[in-house]
Amino acid sequence: MSKFVDTLKRLSQAAPAPMGFLPSRPSPSRLRIQLLAVVAPENLDRAAEFAAGADAILLPVARQNPSTKRLAQLAATLTDVPWGGWLKGGHAGVPELVKAGCDFIIFPASNTPLTVAADSGPGKILEVESSLNEGLLRAINNLPAEAVFVTSDLTGDESLTWQHLLLFQRFASLLTKPLLVPVPYSVGAEELKALWEAGVDCVVVETEGMPPGRLKELRKIIDGLAFPSRSRRDKIDPMLPRFGSDAKPAAADEDEDED
Repeated sequence: MSKFVDTLKRLSQAAPAPMGFLPSRPSPSRLRIQLLAVVAPENLDRAAEFAAGADAILLPVARQNPSTKRLAQLAATLTDVPWGGWLKGGHAGVPELVKAGCDFIIFPASNTPLTVAADSGPGKILEVESSLNEGLLRAINNLPAEAVFVTSDLTGDESLTWQHLLLFQRFASLLTKPLLVPVPYSVGAEELKALWEAGVDCVVVETEGMPPGRLKELRKIIDGLAFPSRSRRDKIDPMLPRFGSDAKPAAADEDEDED
């Protein structure tokens, strides 16, 4: 079981504390949106620094993958923080990631073979495009992937817009799985609260080009916010025909013929 995915699932299913003498659930004050930091392979030496501010670390894996030895060093460094691999431009590095003990793998739906990430070890997070239609979004709920990551063209110093919020709200409404979304490193407290209320469970931040100390600032912002509990996500149900009370009843059986 993936430690990071397990945390995301608990967040997405969190509900208010019950009344009466029922066992208590985690209080709303302990709920908070997760922070996933993307660390480029050339910056692995700074992984421990970034881990001090993030809930998990994400390593992009391209065709030129880090060696198994380098990944093992990363795993030894991040003993208290989950880390995962992000398949970009190929999938040759999956065996190395699994051997090194990665906690989760993010893989694109568009070009990843079904045989990849079928392993029951690391958590499976499906990467999908933001233009995916409603039918395909609903189909994700029946796939063995455990969470969903929505791609976006946001960069570090850009701002989230209402269009982004509408997009993420749409995904959260149609999915029953935890939702991860990319955000610029300039994201602020009010934006993080809006994303949480829209149904986002984790924000993904690129550390490339990030000002020194910014990740720790994000950590303080998130830890200082009061995230309300979410009893359920408002799902978009299919429209079914509704019959009014004045609908014509079925015809009664005819009386028996008189003698």
